[in-house]
Amino acid sequence: MKLAVSGKGGVGKTTFSSLLIRSLSAQGKKVLAIDADPDANLAAALGIADADKITPIAEMKELIFERTEARPGTVGGFFKLNPKVDDLPEKLSARLENIKLMRLGGVKKGGAGCICPESTMLRALVMHVVLLRDEVVVMDMEAGIEHLGRGTARAVDRLMVVVEPGRRSIDTAEHIRRLAAEIGLTRIAVVGNKIRGPADEEFLKKHLRDFEFLGFLPYDDQLIEADLRGISPYDSDSPAKQRVAEMVGKL
Repeated sequence: MKLAVSGKGGVGKTTFSSLLIRSLSAQGKKVLAIDADPDANLAAALGIADADKITPIAEMKELIFERTEARPGTVGGFFKLNPKVDDLPEKLSARLENIKLMRLGGVKKGGAGCICPESTMLRALVMHVVLLRDEVVVMDMEAGIEHLGRGTARAVDRLMVVVEPGRRSIDTAEHIRRLAAEIGLTRIAVVGNKIRGPADEEFLKKHLRDFEFLGFLPYDDQLIEADLRGISPYDSDSPAKQRVAEMVGKL
């Protein structure tokens, strides 16, 4: 499976991604986890030691120069549009159980369509892991789909949008769906998070009535406590673990 997770900042997207990845690993699946949100830290949420010491690939200037033959931060000139990336998942991944994790990082200049060595390298890597890897791939995206292109979108089995009961979260889900449709990605499912009861579920179903719902996760103080303690949500006693395991069964 090739899975992408997106949603508005603060909805619990990385928490859900970490529970999903750890659940897949616990079932014996080999998982390649891609942290594609510059503002998130999927490594810490997974429980990987020394997560803050993992260097994002977009900041590996010498590697980018070696593979693209252009210095990061430059615009114009010539550089390789198809740099070698197939060896990077083994070379650059942090590891935990059956999980390999890579941090992409962000390109700090230009827009989403920036043609620069950094963005070219990241897009080539995403294309490789989505199209050619035989593991389960889970990508924790930002509130958009910047790293996906038309070629990779068609190979993504499901784009999961994490939402919470609230108007801004709903608007973001609609925005993500429009962006996805532009590149041909129509297999979208919603995961409701921070659900306090049936009224919250009904609110989301009412306002996102033409979306497929993969499931709902409860508002849970244990998940907040896990974050405060610096441990993975999967290592808490939260009922969210069982809910996510059930979603894996649906997928």
